[in-house]
Amino acid sequence: MRTGLINAIIILCSLLSNETYAQKRMNVVFILSDDQRYNTIHLLGNKNISTPNLDRLVRMGTAFTRAHIMGGRQGAICMPSRVMLLTGTYANHLKDDGAIIPAATPTFPEVLRANGYNTFQSGKWHSDKASYNRSFSTGDNIFFGGMNFLEAGGQTNPQMFHYDSSGKYPDSAKWQGNHFSSEYYAEAAIKFINEQKGNEKPFMCYVAFTSPHDPRTAPEHFRRMYSDGSMPLPPSFMPQHPFDNGELNVRDELLVSKPLQPDSIRKEQADYYAMITEMDSHVGKILDALQANGMLENTLIIFAGDNGLAVGDHGLLGKQNLYDYSVRVPLIIAGPDLPKNKRSDALCYLSDICPTVLEYTGIPVSASVTAKSLLPVIKNDAPLRDDVYFLYRDFQRGVRTTDNWKLILYNVNGVHTTQLFNLNTDPAEMHNLAKDEKYTNKLQQLTMLLIKDMKAYGDNLDITRPDWKKQ
Repeated sequence: MRTGLINAIIILCSLLSNETYAQKRMNVVFILSDDQRYNTIHLLGNKNISTPNLDRLVRMGTAFTRAHIMGGRQGAICMPSRVMLLTGTYANHLKDDGAIIPAATPTFPEVLRANGYNTFQSGKWHSDKASYNRSFSTGDNIFFGGMNFLEAGGQTNPQMFHYDSSGKYPDSAKWQGNHFSSEYYAEAAIKFINEQKGNEKPFMCYVAFTSPHDPRTAPEHFRRMYSDGSMPLPPSFMPQHPFDNGELNVRDELLVSKPLQPDSIRKEQADYYAMITEMDSHVGKILDALQANGMLENTLIIFAGDNGLAVGDHGLLGKQNLYDYSVRVPLIIAGPDLPKNKRSDALCYLSDICPTVLEYTGIPVSASVTAKSLLPVIKNDAPLRDDVYFLYRDFQRGVRTTDNWKLILYNVNGVHTTQLFNLNTDPAEMHNLAKDEKYTNKLQQLTMLLIKDMKAYGDNLDITRPDWKKQ
């Protein structure tokens, strides 16, 4: 009897050990787009865009319909956004707004690498090179910087690096491609995936496209798909923004002459969609490579956008604002033991990706991680957050609640503006209810919630003072 009990315990421990081992062997493929707003996936409701491969991924996993970025303290929002998702931290605790990722705040690829993963990256890296080489054991077709400027070759002739084990990446090692950026990044990723077949070591593949960020010069085939002039105007199109939000003259806002004209915005939208569809074609090739190598049953796949973009909404073009089209992003998570074709409206941040990956792979979450894993939401629809808080520089703050109310406060050179939106009836954020006496209590409630969140997330502005002086 005693021997049988001991054997049973040994078998149970072995099974539990094997389960943990299998979890740790799960591969991870993370695909990131650049400047892609949340409502640009066909299967999730946008019938004007073609995204067959993102649609395919939506069917494979869980799509988060209320995923957000927190914001940042500079115009290049993608820098802090990317660091937050990589490290599972929040905006007010970043070093130099994400330009440097300290060793004390490891990225999830870095943690995977320390736990036996072969970690690979291709595409955009917008932080320091030291953190890049700590995170990735290899890579190729690497783009360091914020965007492919036209004068440097643009998207059609991107400048890139091969992996440098020394981590130095001198300018003399930079080389220039002769075809579109997405193709280079996907090619490198697929080559890496193909090389992993039969390799017992688990891998992590991070592909960071520079699309649909401008310059929006998609190959002609994709531009022709949207060239018939039938592109509808954005739902909140305006010739110009109704007040100074503090960033009306930032670079992004100068890409098209103001006041905005309907025809010019239709063209911008068409070019934007063409870039997304082009990128989507390469997402499909990556998924095909995983399938061809028999890896879909052993790989966690995540697709996300680093931030959104206005493209004509509210008379704006860029992402330097707290409207939904800038702070909401696509987020899809698919894995062999996760629900398929599921939608979740849980309020989440991109930061939540980091602890989600670590929990899914059975690796302890780093002490520096303050975000929340999405696995309980995916598997059991567990509650996550009652609200999300936003910031932009020191003159825009906002909060959104789970019941779809949103407050945005501005202090631009001493001029205060308040916007209150009921997103249930006004998803385009067109009807400001801040001065409507019927919503005085709601305004006060959200204002107090914003103050509470700012304190909780380490924001040192005092928005109760007219000058918003730092505490």
